[in-house]
Amino acid sequence: APRVQSGIGELDRVLGGGIVQGGVVLLGGDPGIGKSTLLMQLVVALAKVDRSVLYVTGEESANQVALRARRIGDSPAVMLLATTSLSDVLTALDAAVYDLVVIDSIQTIRSDELESASGSVSQLREVASVLTEHAKRSGVALFLIGHVTKDGAIAGPKVLEHLVDTVLSFEGDSSQAYRVVRAEKNRFGPSHEVGVFEMVEQGLREVPDPSRMFLSQRPQGAAGSAVVASAEGQRPLLAEIQALVAPAQYGSPRRVATGLDANRLAVLLAVLHRKVGVQVLDQDVFASAAGGVRIDEPAVDLAVCAAVVSSLRDLPVPRDLVTFGEVGLAGELRAVTKPAARLKEAAKMGFARVVLPRQNASKLTKQECAGLEVIAAATVEDALSQIF
Repeated sequence: APRVQSGIGELDRVLGGGIVQGGVVLLGGDPGIGKSTLLMQLVVALAKVDRSVLYVTGEESANQVALRARRIGDSPAVMLLATTSLSDVLTALDAAVYDLVVIDSIQTIRSDELESASGSVSQLREVASVLTEHAKRSGVALFLIGHVTKDGAIAGPKVLEHLVDTVLSFEGDSSQAYRVVRAEKNRFGPSHEVGVFEMVEQGLREVPDPSRMFLSQRPQGAAGSAVVASAEGQRPLLAEIQALVAPAQYGSPRRVATGLDANRLAVLLAVLHRKVGVQVLDQDVFASAAGGVRIDEPAVDLAVCAAVVSSLRDLPVPRDLVTFGEVGLAGELRAVTKPAARLKEAAKMGFARVVLPRQNASKLTKQECAGLEVIAAATVEDALSQIF
């Protein structure tokens, strides 16, 4: 599909190459994470190249939005509409031709034809369907900001996510400066693509080399730290996995995971106990992906196991070693996707050795392994013996 460059490279990457005219994008995230800031930067960037844009705000006054725009920097005139009425929005859309329209947020807009309150299931379904139909008919690119529940899911009926073309998730710890935008669904590009930003005083700044950023504070010679070569979408990404193992003092041992799947952590501990002979089921285990990043893919399994064993035995993982691989319930090490891209990123970041599944290693060429010592393992026990 023909695309319009947004002027924000990381956002274009997540969208699959740019903004599609007539496409509808839903952006969700925790309060204060930077959703409105990012889309205000998008509006300003497009206005600077003479694109016609409209920013509809239902949560803030026009003065509050103007203050945010001034904080971002000098910007040309941007059309702004402060309303919570769907009829007002449709009137504005019919009165002029726009290249981009931002609705902040979809939960605050209500249709006068329904008696229910704004943000209810019926209101969300009606407002989203009407706006989506208008975007498809007129060819305007539509961005919707959505609230999330306490569990992090986008608030409202699931049909809201089915109606739109792209669902973006804005992730990150509000206490840290780094933010990750992840494509959960994309009809016009690859899903699970990520873009990385840093929150600064002027707004969100792009991070073109996230691997270096996520590893910048990695401790030297510390036990319980391992590096995984992850592949989010089409982009390889190196991240630090940390684990702390301590004797359980009270009741049942605790399992706490931050940025990782807690259920998967429990499974990996059981595999270590039964298949490798590592006694961890009576220990408290805390695991996290450092830097505020969230890693969902199974390739992180081996790095989690290495970090847990490293903390338990108080043996640091070699600093020049990176790992990836899925761990099966039988203790086998299973192949993952994009091994060549992972190796390339590891070599670029200065790593010398890679421990990976044997099935992945058997399909790599000498050119893809150039500059790296590739250590193949068939089981997690074999891999851990190679690491330690």
